[in-house]
Amino acid sequence: QVQLVESGGGLVQAGGSLRLSCAASGSIFSINAMGWYRQAPGKQRELVAETTSGGRITYVDSVKGRFTISRDNAKNTVVLQMNSLKPEDTAVYYCNADISAREIGFNNYWGQGTQVTVSS
Repeated sequence: QVQLVESGGGLVQAGGSLRLSCAASGSIFSINAMGWYRQAPGKQRELVAETTSGGRITYVDSVKGRFTISRDNAKNTVVLQMNSLKPEDTAVYYCNADISAREIGFNNYWGQGTQVTVSS
């Protein structure tokens, strides 16, 4: 069984930093895209940042220059470093990955979500 386990998040003042980590576990053959989405109250879930196995990285415009996504393929982990946080970054952040696992094939997986709250 494949799982995505997130850590990090919390409450921070505007201008501060937080680091989110996500580790994939299970009978994993390979991972294609890994990334982070977020969902604020009353809003749709949106892609924040994503990195592919080939190294291509995508950021939503609102976080460019402030957030950095990085990935450790050997450890099946992805990290989102969030700097210069703003109140509008407040949301539940979800790890997401396309994973090929034994006897399952490729599927898309979600973490349980972690709350990020930025106070003004």
